[in-house]
Amino acid sequence: MKISRKKFLALTGLAGSSLVFPGNSILAGEVNRAGKGDAKKASITYKKIKLELGHTWTISRGSTDYKEDVFVFYEKDRITGIGEAAHMTGAGQNADRTISELKKIIPIYVDSDPFEFYELPDRVNAEIKYISPAKAALDIALFDWLGKKLNIPVHRFFGLDPNKFVNTSFSIGFDKPEILKQKVREADPYKILKVKLTSRNDQEIISTIRQVTDKPIRVDINEGWTNKEEAIRKIEWLAKQGVELVEQPMPVDMIKETKWLRERSPVPIVADEAINTAKDIPAIAEAYDGINIKLMKSGGILEALRIAIVAKTFNLDIMIGCMIESSVAISAAVQLQPLARWLDLDGPLLLRNDPYKGAEFRDGHWIMPEKPGIGIILS
Repeated sequence: MKISRKKFLALTGLAGSSLVFPGNSILAGEVNRAGKGDAKKASITYKKIKLELGHTWTISRGSTDYKEDVFVFYEKDRITGIGEAAHMTGAGQNADRTISELKKIIPIYVDSDPFEFYELPDRVNAEIKYISPAKAALDIALFDWLGKKLNIPVHRFFGLDPNKFVNTSFSIGFDKPEILKQKVREADPYKILKVKLTSRNDQEIISTIRQVTDKPIRVDINEGWTNKEEAIRKIEWLAKQGVELVEQPMPVDMIKETKWLRERSPVPIVADEAINTAKDIPAIAEAYDGINIKLMKSGGILEALRIAIVAKTFNLDIMIGCMIESSVAISAAVQLQPLARWLDLDGPLLLRNDPYKGAEFRDGHWIMPEKPGIGIILS
């Protein structure tokens, strides 16, 4: 989509003002009633928790049986907001690195008025310029605190309709055929499957799944295809097997090839690794039909909302996705569910030991919590 710089700046400028707070006159009254908090600074702590997976998780970049996430606790006025950092291990992220990054940016949050949060991402990005789940963990914890302080759920803070939802997909990692069939059978409660393909045995994987179910399938290539002619042949075959979209089929830097693919594809092409923040959208918009917003990449809830507004400007559909995360990060993402055409929030559904309870999964979709903040409690 072609768009003038003037129009783009005008539209995206709105993302930082009235569009971010469609009900701000109401919220202003609630802030006044709640009070902006005492002069005492916030206390921020963190801890690592090992999250065990129900099955070995395999994508094109490797396999694992667990994930180690970092949980952040923002405490002020005897209220505690909770956030979570999950990691893209293929990008070199891990819990220890997140903790070292948290140490750099926690002082920014400690020294800031929690109600004056709009410029916090800019200040944090000046300290850590690259993608970091530490940013997301602090942002989620802050918005959880704000919701609890105001006694409203975060989705109300942004004026979103809690009754608007879409079914989420459930991810199936690559495995041996019999184990793959077992995973599909265990996924019976879920209405849509998401399959991680690896560039090897792709047709065998889909054919194996089709022996068990005729549910809609979404496929995630994780940049695994590098030949556009081969890729379009695969997509055409996948479409005939009931695949309804293809996520990140080619490497991020192959924008021209991805655009070529999109122009010929019978199903939507969705960006994942190609989109981290709102600033990434103009360069890739013509190569994709939609984008996958992940809090861990965006830096949290605030930037995710900005991404959604800019994406709408470019007529891009929205998927809200996740890493392997507990109910903390998923309940935060579910707050933005009404913005999405597609949902891929299955993190807690893949775990054996989710330490928290939050958004409720029911009949193929998430029920948005009505508890204050992101709506979580200890399991």
